[in-house]
Amino acid sequence: MLAKRIIPCLDIKDGRTVKGVNFVDLRDAGDPVELGKLYSEKGADELVFLDITATHEKRKTLASLARQIAHNLNIPFTIGGGIRSVDDVGVLLDSGADKISINSAAVRNPALIDDLAKQFGSQFVVVAVDAKQVNGEWIVFLSGGRVQTEVRLLDWVKECQERGAGEILFTSMNHDGTKAGFANQALAQVSDALSIPVIASGGAGTMEHFYDTFTAGKADAGLAASIFHFREIEIADLKQYLHQRGIPVRLND
Repeated sequence: MLAKRIIPCLDIKDGRTVKGVNFVDLRDAGDPVELGKLYSEKGADELVFLDITATHEKRKTLASLARQIAHNLNIPFTIGGGIRSVDDVGVLLDSGADKISINSAAVRNPALIDDLAKQFGSQFVVVAVDAKQVNGEWIVFLSGGRVQTEVRLLDWVKECQERGAGEILFTSMNHDGTKAGFANQALAQVSDALSIPVIASGGAGTMEHFYDTFTAGKADAGLAASIFHFREIEIADLKQYLHQRGIPVRLND
C-alpha cells in the first residue's frame, strides 16, 4: 500500500499565510516561504500553496513565490490561485512548482483540464474542489466558496478524472476550519468513484481525524492548515501516531 501523505496547506493573501473558519475571518499565520521551509524540515510529505488574493499581477506574483519556495524546499509542492490558462501553468512549472492546482477556472472551462493534461501530463494537474452540503446534496462552489453552482460533487470529480486530472483536492466547506473532523462519508464516495488520488481537506483538529480520513474516508492524503501553523499538532508526532495504528506513512530517518 502506498504511504499516506501529510500535507500542510498555506493560504496566501498579500504575501502572507492566513487561516480562517468556513472560508472567512482570516488571521495572519506567518511568512509562507519560512513556514514551508519549516514544514519541509519537520517531515511534511508535500506542501500546497494557494494564493487567495485576486490581483492583476497574479502571474508575476505566483511565479516569484514559486521560485522562492523551490529555492528553499526539498519536498514537492503544489501552487494555485488565479490560474486560468496553459501559459499561466507553464510559467509556474518553469519557476519550480511540482504541480499546479486549478479550481474555479476548471469549472468555468472544463476543457482547461484536458489542455493542461495534454501539454504537461496528468501528474502535474491537481483539481481543487470546494463543495458544501445544500439540502442534503454535495454542491460545488467557486471563487473561494462565494459562488454556488448547480454542479454535483460526484459528477464533477468523475469528469475531472476523465479529462485528465491527476489528483483531486476535496475541501468540505461545511468542515473547513472547524476542527471537527473531515467529511469522511463524502470523501469515501469520491474515493470509491475515482482511480486517481484524493486529498482530504477541511476539518482537521486531532490526530484521530487523520486516522479516520485514511480509513473511513479512504483518502490518499490529509491536508490541514491551522493545526500545523499554530503548532497544535507536530507532523512528526502525527506520523508516529498513524504508524502505531497501522497507517503506512513516511517516517523521518
